[in-house]
Amino acid sequence: MLAVSACGGGSDSTTITGEGSTAQQKAMEHFGKVLTDKGGAVLDYTGSGSGDGIKKFLASDVDFAGSDSPLKPEEVVKAKARCGGNDAWHLPLVAGPVAIAYNLQGVDDLKLSPTVIAKIFDSKITTWNDKDIAALNPGVKLPSTKIVPVHRSDSSGTTDNFQKFLELAAPKAWPYEHSKEFKGTGGSAASKSTGVGNTVKQTEGAVTYVEWGFATENKLGVASVDFGSGAVKLTADSAAKALDSVTFTNPDSKDLVVDSKALFTSKTAGAYPLLLTPYSVVCSAGYSDAATAPALREAFSTILADGQEGLTEFGYVPLPAGYQAKLKPTIDALK
Repeated sequence: MLAVSACGGGSDSTTITGEGSTAQQKAMEHFGKVLTDKGGAVLDYTGSGSGDGIKKFLASDVDFAGSDSPLKPEEVVKAKARCGGNDAWHLPLVAGPVAIAYNLQGVDDLKLSPTVIAKIFDSKITTWNDKDIAALNPGVKLPSTKIVPVHRSDSSGTTDNFQKFLELAAPKAWPYEHSKEFKGTGGSAASKSTGVGNTVKQTEGAVTYVEWGFATENKLGVASVDFGSGAVKLTADSAAKALDSVTFTNPDSKDLVVDSKALFTSKTAGAYPLLLTPYSVVCSAGYSDAATAPALREAFSTILADGQEGLTEFGYVPLPAGYQAKLKPTIDALK
């Protein structure tokens, strides 16, 4: 679907439509402003969750889906039909860390490990002064406050990636297979990234997994995580260090699915690999409107060239030049 939208000055501009992942919503809003400033396409993106975005894409209701996870095998088949017999490609245009965000009065520098995080979200650790948490935080006065783990109630790619991280990084403590639906025991649920962020902000002792931008927006505490080489504070630099090592499951393909197993099990010192690389899922070819692919090519190229500046303030990592070079051939090949 490609619309024509009136812009300032009476000129017309194409509109490209996308829907899905709330993890990349703030980035898409930023990209939209950049495109407008550059006189490019109007970017109309709705953050409704990865599951809804994929459904809208498969139904040809939007030009691209925002998804935090790759398409499932059955979705790949449906996407090929939607794309007129052509493959759909995953384009990881955005990179952002997942924060372990908490609300705990008097504790400003909390350290956790993947195993402890898994036990918290499976209700195996229920108070903040638990011995396993205390062992990671010597000298810190931890209260006996009850832990309220907050998870997403909706179908969520962030949930899928978070559970995939726990499954890989803490396999003995997290017995569940990753899914867009939360599998842990107990806790409280809230809808979308805004919902979990607001819930933690309003609940003493609460903790959640949420995109960094939503954690900072709500002024929540953000835990440092020991991935195996010492506790790492979440910063733009520590996230970028993890992004530098990103590889793809099929490096010879233009379908750029990130090798999340390699990423989530990384123990590189000083790197924060709990990193979301949400996708823009597009048709490699076969859009019913011949103007769609050129509009997407131009918009995505502008995003790479001019949209990276300012991303850090929204909780994302600007894409390094080497990473951008891996994306450009896929963008250029859209037709």
